[in-house]
Formats: sequence, structure tokens, C-alpha cells
Amino acid sequence: MASEEKTAVGFGSKPYRSYVLGSLLVVYIFNFIDRSIINILTEPIKLAFEVEDWQMGLLGGPAFAFMYTFLGIPIARLAERFNRVWIIALSVAFWSLMTALCGVAGSFLMLFLFRVGVSIGEAGCTPPSQSLMSDYYSPKTRSTAASVYALGVPIGTMLAAIFGGTIAEQLTGPAFGSFLNSIGLGFISSGFDWESVEGWRLAFIVVGLPGILIALLVKLTVKEPPRGFTDPALAQTTEHVSFISTLKLLLGKPTYVHIVLGATVTVFANYALNQFTVSFFRRTHSLSQQDASLLFGIILGGMAAIGVFASGYLADKLRERHPTALTWIPGIALIASTPLYVIGFLTNNIWIAVPPLMAAACLHYFYLGPMYAIAGGVVDSRSRATSVALSLFSMNLLGYGLGPPLIGGLSTFLNAQFLKGSADELTLDACRDMSSLADAQAVLCGSANADGLQWSMIVFSCAYAWAGIHYVLARRHFKKDMISL
Repeated sequence: MASEEKTAVGFGSKPYRSYVLGSLLVVYIFNFIDRSIINILTEPIKLAFEVEDWQMGLLGGPAFAFMYTFLGIPIARLAERFNRVWIIALSVAFWSLMTALCGVAGSFLMLFLFRVGVSIGEAGCTPPSQSLMSDYYSPKTRSTAASVYALGVPIGTMLAAIFGGTIAEQLTGPAFGSFLNSIGLGFISSGFDWESVEGWRLAFIVVGLPGILIALLVKLTVKEPPRGFTDPALAQTTEHVSFISTLKLLLGKPTYVHIVLGATVTVFANYALNQFTVSFFRRTHSLSQQDASLLFGIILGGMAAIGVFASGYLADKLRERHPTALTWIPGIALIASTPLYVIGFLTNNIWIAVPPLMAAACLHYFYLGPMYAIAGGVVDSRSRATSVALSLFSMNLLGYGLGPPLIGGLSTFLNAQFLKGSADELTLDACRDMSSLADAQAVLCGSANADGLQWSMIVFSCAYAWAGIHYVLARRHFKKDMISL
């Protein structure tokens, strides 16, 4: 009876469970602030290092995705055996330091390498966090808990846009140096010349350093729960399961396979579009860096947050009457988001574009909470971190790794084609030095740059419908594949 009671409730008191979930949410928010700020600062970084969209795509995709993907599984295996709180705290501290160092990169290559450092740290965040939450929360409340945790994605992206964009445009080097002096930290940069420091560099430093304090707070206040605390009695065991056995088990569950495929395609489109949405607003709608960032962060990020929470909340509410709601709710939402994105990216009127983009952002983020809930629900506590890590492996290697560079490559290609079709037959190299061009030629370069990106955004947004089909297909096997409903 006691075993059934703890399975139904979870580890610790309700207020403490809420505190732990809130702490993990804060960690995930900083995870996505530091991960996505590169997207917000695409235009000033591109200008500073004189690079093209395809190179910015490499910075936004492979620079992060490669190590993040391949380290996720070994770190998850460590999380199956060792203290998960320690792993999370060390990871937060490391990626926060690497983010701050991005602000002092002297070349595009150094910035690329510091981004790789960010990915190494962030690989230790989600698998152990999901494993912790599964011990703190019972199966009946995990969907809501997973959706609360997943709010870190839109909230982190939103805060990166708000603070990153504002800092990059409003904060100058001398002003930042004066601020350090005013709070008694001037000794940190004594003798440093702030006159030449650009705003985008300060943005990396300002958003990166606070994460070190978050790491300390997590280590001091979050308890490591007994592993498998909320699993059904028959599933509770201390026996370790090998990686190969876990992989075979997961590949034999169609629900997991379809959900991972659907999430991978979603991430492919999502990271591709997020990499260049601020640039799209700037090029197509002629918004300033700050206005474009705020629009992306507050309006689109806020709607995404609603979608993330709503999906898990609805799934838990509908659990008794519709146990498979975790699959078909996000599936339908993803399919419905596709035409809305196409409309939003196709129009050149900002007031017409924003409403469908808001609705689309809300709907497509229905995928995230259910994905985490299903990845943690098809296995027991011995394999849970590995299950989440394997899903992230696919999502980030194929989705994050390929999405940004491919959309950047398509944008560069279309840009060149539009230039080739112009009366002057300009080239990308010619457009790079705008000061040497006549006014009419400069206008052509700007128009081709905007049109190439705009049509790339339209093409990539169509992938959401494909992702939705996989979620709908997962419905047929859901009851059989889940350990507990």
C-alpha cells in the first residue's frame, strides 16, 4: 500500500516538488538563453566578421549540435548511475562560462569553438533533469511536469531575444565599463579599453555569467531522490540495463520511434526558422535589431510558451477518457501550424504577418511536452535518462545539425539567383561591399538578400506537416508501448 501511495504522489512534499521543478525550469531557461542568443545576434555578427548566411547557419547548427549530440548519451549513462544533481550543476556552470567567452572571440573560428564549448556543457542538462523529474512526479502528473520544464524553450528563447537584442543595440562598451565600476566590480576589467567593444559582445557576457550562480543554487538546494521512486513496484529494480539492451527496447516500440521522428523533423524546421526569424523581420519588414528581437521574443516566444504548457495540461486532463491524447493533440497542432506559417512568411505587411505567426508558434510547440513525457514513459528508471538522450541525439544531430546550415545555404543560393536575374547581374561578393555600389545597386542587393531568406523560410515551414503525421501515427501503439498510463 505504501508503494502504491508513493507512486501516486512522488518524492518529497508538494511544495518542495514544485521548487525542484521550478529550479529545473530556470536551468532549462538559461540553457535556451545561452543556446539561442546566437540567433538573435545573427545580423551584427554577420556584419562584424563579414560572412554569409550559410556560415551563420554553421555557427547556429553544427557548431552546437555535433558535440551536444554525441556527448548526450555518455552523460546520460553517467546519470543512470551517479548523482544527477552534481551533473546538472557542473554542466550549467561550464556552458555559462563558454557563453560569456563568446563575447571576447577575436575571430569567427574562435566564436565557433566557444559555441562548441557551450554545447558540451548543455549536453548534461536535459537527460538527468528528465530522470530527476520522473522520480519527483508520478506518472499521472508527469505530462504536466514535462510541459512545465519544456517551457524553458520558449521562455529562454524569448528572454534571449529581449535582453540580447536590447543589449546589442542599446548598451555600449563604455556604458558597461561604467556599470561595473558603479557596482564595485571595476577591478575585473581594470585597464581594459571598452571603447571598441560592440553591443553584441556585451550581450553574450551579460546573459552568460549569471548561469554560474544558478549552478551553485541547484547544487545547494536540490536533493537527489531515490532512483525509480515513482515507478510501479514491478518495474523497480537496482539492476543496470546495458545501452544496447535499452536501444533494442526503444527501437521495438513504434510509439517512441514515431515520436522521435516527428520531434526530429519539428526541430529541423524550428531551429532553421529560429536562426533567421529576427533577420527575416529586419530584412523583409525593415525593423531595427531591438524591435525585431522584441517582436520575436515577446509575441512569438510568448505564444510558444502557451503551446508548450497547454499540450501537457490538456493531455493530463484528457488522460482518463482519451489515453492517447499525448500523440494526436500535438500531431493535429503541427499539421495546422503549417499553412499559418506560410501565410505569415509570405506577406510583406508586418501587421498581417504577425497574427498567423503567433497562432502557428503556439500550435507547433504542442510537440515538446508530450515528446518528453513519452520518452520517459516507455521505459523504467534504469533507462530513462538514456531514452531521453537518444531522442535528443536524433533531434539535435539531424534537426539542429542540419536545419540552420541548410536554410542558410538555401538563402544564400536564392540570394545569388535573384541577383543573377537582376538587370546589373550583381554577385554576392559585389553586394558585400555596399559602399562601392550605386544607390540602385544597393537596393537590388538588399532586395535579393531579403527575398532569398523569405522564400527559404516558407519552404522550411512546410516540414511541420510531415512531423505532425508521425505524432498521429504514434497513436496506434501508444497503450501497448507505455509502461504506465
